[in-house]
Amino acid sequence: MQIEILGCESFGARSLACVVKTDDKTTLLDPGVALARLRSGLLPHPIEVAAAFRIREKVLSAFGQATDVVISHFHGDHMPMRAEDPYQLPMEALPSLDGINFWCKGPEKISGLSSKRRRELSDFLGFPLPASEGVKSGNMEFSSPVPHGAREKGFGTVMMTRICEGDDVFVHSSDIQLLDREAVLKVLAWEPTIVFASGPPLYLSHRVPEAGKQALENALLLARHVDTLILDHHLLRSFEGYNWLKELDGMVEIRVLCAAEFMGKTPDLFEAQRKNLYEKMPVPSGWHEEYSKGKAGFEEYL
Repeated sequence: MQIEILGCESFGARSLACVVKTDDKTTLLDPGVALARLRSGLLPHPIEVAAAFRIREKVLSAFGQATDVVISHFHGDHMPMRAEDPYQLPMEALPSLDGINFWCKGPEKISGLSSKRRRELSDFLGFPLPASEGVKSGNMEFSSPVPHGAREKGFGTVMMTRICEGDDVFVHSSDIQLLDREAVLKVLAWEPTIVFASGPPLYLSHRVPEAGKQALENALLLARHVDTLILDHHLLRSFEGYNWLKELDGMVEIRVLCAAEFMGKTPDLFEAQRKNLYEKMPVPSGWHEEYSKGKAGFEEYL
């Protein structure tokens, strides 16, 4: 089994996209990318825009190799979009999708906006999207709906994916954020060797004050039963989250690391640095509008 992570906050933009290659399949999971509309009252810095563009290009290339595509839920950083803003992956940019099998979160327990996006993707593809929760197919298996974060917060549900080959069992647990024990127990029931998950949203600690403690307990439970634990996404929207990750790594014997480190790269937490990026590299007034019209680029910020 070969695992390549294409995008995550440690690569500079919001994503949880990855590719898993086995003998008979190349599976692209959560092919999306996005940027926070506002952080510290600021629009995305061009350096973040460049990072999102790089992830977008990797995802588009992966579509060309994929036999299967999995969409865990219908948020803009996890799926191609009907061009809601210039930083996401637009459906119109996708290559030919003939012959690709789609496995998708069903219409149950999702928001009205997610339902709309699900319909838009179905219309674009030209066929009804499957509801894949609970389905098993060959070396792939999909979970029943699990909470997007804390169950009591009511943020909808996501679908987790298990892919196995030989002794290797990879679980893409999407945006569970390690905040629901039942979801973590479902992951463990799959007996994974490697787990790729969103960590807790510590950047929202004022709204989710219990996130760090609950997630730590669940992360320690996971770490006792897997070989490698990759945590990123919501967790690395702040440096507090990266410090939390390093503290967790020091508490267990297995590898606990972010997506960039798993891929042998240095983490780039650009969203967490947005205010500092603006101070170090000011952005001209009107740049974002010009970029959206294709009249401004980000090359000078690289």
